[in-house]
Amino acid sequence: MTATLPTTGPNEALTEPAGSGAKSKAHETLEDYTLRFAPRSYRRWGVWTVAISALGGIAYLADFAIGASIGISHGTGNALIGIAIFAAVIMLTGLPIAYYSARYNIDLDLVTRGSGFGYYGSVVTNIIFATFTFIFFALEGSIMAQGLELGLHIPLWIGYLLSSLLIIPLVVYGMKVLSTLQVWTTPLWLVLMVAPFGYLLWRHPESVSAFFAYGGTDKDGHPAHVGVSFAGSMLAAGVCLSLIAQIAEQVDYLRFMPPKTPENSRKWWSAVLLAGPGWVVFGAIKQVVGLFLAVYLIVSLGRSVKDAGQPIQQFLAIYQNMMPSWLAWLALPLAVVLVVISQIKINVTNAYSGSLAWTNSFTRVTKHYPGRLLFVMLNVGIALVFMEANMFEFLNNILSFYANCGIAWIVTVASDIAINKYLLKISPKVPEFRRGMLYDFCPVGFGSMIIAAGVSILAYFGLLGSAVQPYSPLVAAALALVLPPVIALATGGRHYLRREHDGIDLPMFDEHGNPSGDLLYCHVTEMEFERPDMIASALPGPDGEVRYISSLALSCDKKGHHVLPADPPSA
Repeated sequence: MTATLPTTGPNEALTEPAGSGAKSKAHETLEDYTLRFAPRSYRRWGVWTVAISALGGIAYLADFAIGASIGISHGTGNALIGIAIFAAVIMLTGLPIAYYSARYNIDLDLVTRGSGFGYYGSVVTNIIFATFTFIFFALEGSIMAQGLELGLHIPLWIGYLLSSLLIIPLVVYGMKVLSTLQVWTTPLWLVLMVAPFGYLLWRHPESVSAFFAYGGTDKDGHPAHVGVSFAGSMLAAGVCLSLIAQIAEQVDYLRFMPPKTPENSRKWWSAVLLAGPGWVVFGAIKQVVGLFLAVYLIVSLGRSVKDAGQPIQQFLAIYQNMMPSWLAWLALPLAVVLVVISQIKINVTNAYSGSLAWTNSFTRVTKHYPGRLLFVMLNVGIALVFMEANMFEFLNNILSFYANCGIAWIVTVASDIAINKYLLKISPKVPEFRRGMLYDFCPVGFGSMIIAAGVSILAYFGLLGSAVQPYSPLVAAALALVLPPVIALATGGRHYLRREHDGIDLPMFDEHGNPSGDLLYCHVTEMEFERPDMIASALPGPDGEVRYISSLALSCDKKGHHVLPADPPSA
């Protein structure tokens, strides 16, 4: 049977006698395997359903705003080079992470734990990721509120509130509802998004030459004629690279991929590549289109920089151009519909993924599992505060600063997987996430990320000199790439695993290398869980027999009675 959570919570179950209420009455759909391996019994979707669901989460209009913002600030040439740099970094770092999540059915927090961060070390990356989700929730919510103000004359502050409250009931039921929502809304979203760009290329081909000639606009609205430079390109790339943590949202879906077999290998790989690192292809295209539309508004229509940077104004202007006079009334409803659909598609993912991140951190630190719904409310609440503070006006500054932390985390994890696991073979190849198997902190990933983020933030604020300041994202990426193998070699890889064996003799994987679907009984929750989610308990049974405990119940063991001892130090 599929494992579920105790209504009383694993904390109480740890001290209750068997049969006294430890069995679950909570519906796992509400929790969606927070903190845990996603079991085979739950993963009933086909590879393309999972992939389309994952790609549905990148329907956000923030890319249009980002593309417009960097182009207006740095000119088309620098923006295009920055976007290309951004895409290359995302592809290289996203591939190993997406593969590990889909292959081993764990989210990025669990991947991070076993990729040089340790059991508690990845808490800080959860906070980085949660920050990503509420920043972009606020950004998308702001765009929707702008649409509601323009289309329905709803005051911005009320629009912010509506765009937040609308998401909560949709995100409560996790993957089952999200997959349906993403699949069914994607065709309409594609038509509404692609049509304006195609129309401009067809009816206004002169807009292409204007786009490539555009050199930016100064704060007074005058042409800036910014030349192409490496510094300008890196400043543009830094803003775009704030999206690097999007891979964590992609793998929140990819962890539900079905087992990879010889029969489905080709389409499994295609789906993982497309929905994992491949998201950046769509993201980069949207940024270019966002800049293209902004330039058209500024150069051809004489619109203000402020209007040109708002997706609702971009699409409204093009729809008005597209429509014959007798259908002019339809332009505004179409623009509003596009904004609302886009905001819903991405913000259900932001709220969902953010709730997972907060729950993971809170449970690990406090040993108490309050349920994911509480953190859905928290994440949406923080985003609402950002919206009411008018974060849209400070978009470039917020994203440029955040990029340093996101790059340091993601590149560190990718470096440990690609270099330490596969090239140097010094990091355990199979990702480990269970308490007791890992050290609390591992200097390889945790240390690398702290150093990379810290130094790049110093560079961002100019404390390493004005010559280095534009290159803070490059500083973060370079340090995060190099430090994991350096520290792993210096420490001999001794700080990855606290134990080599989990006390269970059953194989962890099937004949195709997929996580096993064999069930084991958890003596704490009195439920059955699949083999990869289990570990032997340090407390034997009444006759000295080995008993098993689920990773979730073990994470809530406040006194650590069930945690296996560490292996003795080698001679």
